[in-house]
Amino acid sequence: MSLNVGVIGAGAMGTAISQCIAPNTNKLLLYARRKEICDDINEGHINCEYHPSVKLHENIRAVNDLCDLKDVDVIFLCIPSSVMRQTMVQLNEIVSDKCIFVSTAKGIENKTNKRMSEVIEEETGRSAVVLSGPNIASEMMKNLPSATTIASIKKKDLEIVKSVLSTPKLKVNTNHDVIGTEFCGIIKNILAISQGICKGMGINDNAKFAVFTKSYNETKCIIEKLGGNRSTVDDYCGFGDIITASTLNVSRNHTLGIWYGQGVYLDEQTGVLFEGKNTAIVLKEICDKLNIECLTVNFVYDVIILKKSPKKAFYALWEKL
Repeated sequence: MSLNVGVIGAGAMGTAISQCIAPNTNKLLLYARRKEICDDINEGHINCEYHPSVKLHENIRAVNDLCDLKDVDVIFLCIPSSVMRQTMVQLNEIVSDKCIFVSTAKGIENKTNKRMSEVIEEETGRSAVVLSGPNIASEMMKNLPSATTIASIKKKDLEIVKSVLSTPKLKVNTNHDVIGTEFCGIIKNILAISQGICKGMGINDNAKFAVFTKSYNETKCIIEKLGGNRSTVDDYCGFGDIITASTLNVSRNHTLGIWYGQGVYLDEQTGVLFEGKNTAIVLKEICDKLNIECLTVNFVYDVIILKKSPKKAFYALWEKL
């Protein structure tokens, strides 16, 4: 079954997913907001801004108008959580009722505290597939072995999306735990920041990974309280993504934590800073509301929101470990 597929977002991840799945599609349309990126892709078959050294698959065509996606069967949403709702409002007027939406966004909507699948369902009336895993875009672009998790309440949608994603180099696990899969991607942001703070402070490895172990177990408790399955945290979307984001410098949230651990408090509203702050605020609200004591969430909240001394915040955490 060869399908027409759309990918919204020609950034690092959107381009990488396009490159991976292009051989499995009849046609792949990559939506880019900026016309110059569209032109680069269509004229030179290269995304000069995000992956300048990799030639794109011949099946990929860039578009600059969402209306060009009206006939696609599956759409991968590789966009920030902050623009998900407005994008879905537009798409709902364009695509067919049978089109499957796949969200790769690992965030919560600001103010509503809703997961991306909830936002998609509110605006389109249909359930979404969510994708989450230790997916480093630069490695996927090079066709290196990778693995990911997709979740949906609809078995048929999972089968279709898995058939689009699966290649000899990209392994795909499926489950029906949408809540757990999405919150793994959300909570991992906090764990990545936490480990970054420890690294920035110069905390020794024994202590750093003792904190990581506590954080990992707290993740299971939070997800179970929210209605997800503890076992989901052991999948690619959980442990795989968490360990990747918490230990590698390619993780923006890990880098954010390093800055704060070194006492560098940035005021610029960069995408990295906003993502980290928003996740910390939302998870703190959720944990307080559900009466969950999460040392990791409190630690990150104290350092990046309340601007407490990283050293004092760390030893406050350590006392309760």
